[in-house]
Amino acid sequence: MNHLKTYALLAGLTALFGAVGFMIGGTGGMLIALAVAAVMNLFAYWNADKMVLSHFRAQPAESVRDPRVQAYVADTLALAQRAGLPAPKVYVIDNPQPNAFATGRNPENAAVAATTGLLAMLTREEIRGVMAHELAHVKNRDTLTMTVTATIAGAVAMLANFAFFFGGNRNPIGGLLIMLIAPLAASLVQMAISRAREYEADRIGAEIGGDPEALARALQKIEAAAHQRVNMDAERNPAMAHLFIINPLAGQGADNLFSTHPSTRNRIAQLMQLAGGTGRAPQPAAAPGPWGAPPRQPGPWG
Repeated sequence: MNHLKTYALLAGLTALFGAVGFMIGGTGGMLIALAVAAVMNLFAYWNADKMVLSHFRAQPAESVRDPRVQAYVADTLALAQRAGLPAPKVYVIDNPQPNAFATGRNPENAAVAATTGLLAMLTREEIRGVMAHELAHVKNRDTLTMTVTATIAGAVAMLANFAFFFGGNRNPIGGLLIMLIAPLAASLVQMAISRAREYEADRIGAEIGGDPEALARALQKIEAAAHQRVNMDAERNPAMAHLFIINPLAGQGADNLFSTHPSTRNRIAQLMQLAGGTGRAPQPAAAPGPWGAPPRQPGPWG
């Protein structure tokens, strides 16, 4: 997906915000909603990364005295240098669900974050693969688009509820339709923006990390664990789900009929093709080890 199409989708998301405003207050409501959307876009440009990191209670990784966290920081900085990127800020999120994301308005102000669950479950090589994927998002300048999309999509859902309660008095059927359709439309836009970018980040991440199979193994393990561990911070704000390498809402199953992420199986098949393999999935994931204990999967951490 090229940048022009992405910007067109973002414009459509902003227009949807204005349409909901029209439902609430007519032309005046639409103009106010569009003005609010413009302010939100500007605010998100400068502050959305801080909002995301704060929402998930991320802490600077350098403050965590754990050998695996230190290895994670060192490897991420080395991968950034290999990709020709400025050194990103590196964070850890205390959450048992294995996952990771990147954020920031540009490569000079980028941040990457991994959960404690991810650092406990994956081998060092697999963690490198995941962080190479996240740095690919930074290199492609996806992080700003994805974070602004999360901000606007969340606002659309909130405004749709206002449309029902405050605009529905004049047209209750229309208010109900807006309440149901607007968040769904916002989710569809998120899907259109996110899915192609994940495939591209997998491809470029494999080039940065130099080990497509390690990223494929990591995706398989994260996908399996996401169904077993609920990320409550993500559940409280589903609009941020598309920021993660694997859908963090997977623990709720039926709630994610319209996933912002492409099929993990298809992503693994693509990575195995890049590795020159047969396209078969890697071996099943071993049982995860607890945070703070040595990982059970083979592979050196030193």
